[in-house]
Amino acid sequence: MFLHRSVLLCFLLLFSFVVFAQKKFTLSGTVTSKKNGESLIGATIKVLKNNTTVTSNEYGFYSITLPAGKYLLEVSFVDMNKHTKEVSLDSNVVVNIFMDDNANTLSEVVINAVSKGRKVAGTQMGVEHLSMQEIKNIPMLLGERDVMKAIQLLPGIKSAGEGNSGIYVRGGAADQNLILLDEAPVYNASHLLGFFSTFNADAVKDITVYKAGMPAQYGGRLSSVIDIRMNDGNNQRFTVSGGLGLISSKLNIEAPIQKDNSSFLLSGRTTYVDVFLKLSKDSAINRNALGFYDLNAKMNYTLGKKDHFFLSGYFGSDHLDAGGNFKLKWGNSTGTLRWNHIYSNRIFSNTSLIYSNFNYDITIKNGTNDVKIFSEIKDWNLKEELQWNPNASHRFRIGVNTIYHAIRPGDVTSSATSSFNSIQFQKRYSIENAAYFSDNFKLNEKISLLYGSRFTSFSLLGKGNFYNLNANGKIIDTTKIAKGKIFKTYFNIEPRLALSYLINSTTSVKSSYVRNTQNLHLISNTTSTNPTDKWVASTNNIKPEISDQVSIGYYKDFSSGKYEFTAETYYKSMQHQIDYRDGSDVTNADALETQLLYGKGRAYGLEFLIKKKLTRLSGWISYTLSKTEKKIAGINSGKWYNARQDRTHDIAVVTMYQLNNKWTLSANWIFYTGDAISFPSGKYSIANQTYFYYTERNGYRMPNYHRLDLGAVRVLKKRKNYSSELTFSLYNAYGRENAYTITFRENKNDPSKTEAVRTALFKYIPSVSYNFKF
Repeated sequence: MFLHRSVLLCFLLLFSFVVFAQKKFTLSGTVTSKKNGESLIGATIKVLKNNTTVTSNEYGFYSITLPAGKYLLEVSFVDMNKHTKEVSLDSNVVVNIFMDDNANTLSEVVINAVSKGRKVAGTQMGVEHLSMQEIKNIPMLLGERDVMKAIQLLPGIKSAGEGNSGIYVRGGAADQNLILLDEAPVYNASHLLGFFSTFNADAVKDITVYKAGMPAQYGGRLSSVIDIRMNDGNNQRFTVSGGLGLISSKLNIEAPIQKDNSSFLLSGRTTYVDVFLKLSKDSAINRNALGFYDLNAKMNYTLGKKDHFFLSGYFGSDHLDAGGNFKLKWGNSTGTLRWNHIYSNRIFSNTSLIYSNFNYDITIKNGTNDVKIFSEIKDWNLKEELQWNPNASHRFRIGVNTIYHAIRPGDVTSSATSSFNSIQFQKRYSIENAAYFSDNFKLNEKISLLYGSRFTSFSLLGKGNFYNLNANGKIIDTTKIAKGKIFKTYFNIEPRLALSYLINSTTSVKSSYVRNTQNLHLISNTTSTNPTDKWVASTNNIKPEISDQVSIGYYKDFSSGKYEFTAETYYKSMQHQIDYRDGSDVTNADALETQLLYGKGRAYGLEFLIKKKLTRLSGWISYTLSKTEKKIAGINSGKWYNARQDRTHDIAVVTMYQLNNKWTLSANWIFYTGDAISFPSGKYSIANQTYFYYTERNGYRMPNYHRLDLGAVRVLKKRKNYSSELTFSLYNAYGRENAYTITFRENKNDPSKTEAVRTALFKYIPSVSYNFKF
């Protein structure tokens, strides 16, 4: 309670300049689904008399202050019928709004994923917004509804590779995306080595992706924020839904604990790839094992009119067993305890205690060698935020949070018979603190301004040894720090600014500037991310990464909102970028900094999107033209070189067509320029052993990538309390053998010649799944 009162006092003092010229009253409440009691994020509440508009926050709460009088409210939300209500405002009034599902069957193919985030009116730019209803018809690999792969179809967001759930956003690396599940960070968002994402679609309510102008409440990564919110659970009736697919199945249970006041959600998913492997007659295959499971759980409880409690968690694990000689297990677990409190009809509070853990465990058996490697990153996070809506022109946020990081980079344990020694790499501990504020300020009917800042500190703690290095990366001395003592602290200020000008009711231009700081870094010298990459914290040698991004956008709606066009351009400069030294080994080094080099980066590009909606035929075309480079002393003679995630062109075409009430057809076509990669420039021989040598970092390109996916949904039954459907998909419909890897070897018949060996993962991948709900 002391934390609440202190923050509230600072909040009121900070913004005490806001005064009111005439007597006004506040209308507030929550917007929820009448069908299941789910809070609706981003519902639009429009006051028709004076054309004032506000949106519900991430917990469904809204607040608007108006002069005394009578008003007509119009409330709208994706796939919901518009709701109108008359309100007499002669005192502060609480009006809770319950929205009905849209009865129009065509709503199932209305894709408002982009329009909800890309509003012509409003200040925020560089934002994409998705709900599971909006992506249910997009054909996916193995028929699995995958939120991370759906995001990859939007402009400025690139796939990290064939079948991979990782993403590159506006030139950023895969680790520069802050992925949140109910506010908890997820450090590895992949199952089955990237072919599935961590997030079970049946448990997800809302997805928002910020590529530019990140609001001040988010921090810790350079490139993007992916904010994923779980369903709260149906507080009206008991429901069961699920699905059976070729390699995975899922089951989802929601029910009220006390109707209208409390509910729970349990959602589980598992795969049975192992069964198919064992059916093979090849002993090299049937002795292997590969699979995953995950579980989402949530419970929420309303206590009176002003308090709401949530407890949510995620638990997931993968396993890979290569004939008993190599075993790999990895998984995430998160937990969020959240308390929403309404101090008044203008002040909303959210207090969260958040836990996150990612770890992997490797077992290697080869002859007498028996080696185990364990790595882990664990966070505890306490967060407090207040939202204050003093009038229709200002929407303030102020908050503080502190995160305790504990990283075990990889303990190596060997058996007595092993030829390898056990190694205990140093554990690293740190505390990351932040305070932030922002104000979404509507100057007039044409101009809106979003301004704010984050103030961050990152303290590296003992116990441990910290190294001073020379210019060649050699250790020149070591400093020992006692347990709990602060070794070094970095302070940073991260300003946020966005401006929107409404040319007319259908056209606007926007611009934004944002600075982000990142103190946790993923170290890898492989061509793609994998679960065994190492997370490390900033040290005296590894500086906090810093990015400054400027963006400008143009937004236009056509034909009464049936068509939408968006163009955004950006330039991002990055400091303290990390790459590895030639010939380095980042897997077994305790003093990891000795293997790394540091420099700067830049990314710039142009993104287009044109979208059709509201009819039987819906979809969008997105195109991204971009460049991403690094300049690091010691690499490529100190000249600019392509970053691994650099791609010149990226195109996605997504279409959906509702043939009738039973059938919905869909297709998407994807093209992108091949990734930048380092290929050998020559070779030499020592003692009859051939070695390849490399001259230019990322100086070559993988072949261009493209494929066509087809999908169809057949509704079997659709009644009030029961529905079922079959989902069909064909991944890579024209059988393009896209290169997954290219390796080099000597020609068996002529050792003077070198062969490039191209490996493709998928050709035609058909799938069918059965989904039900009652």
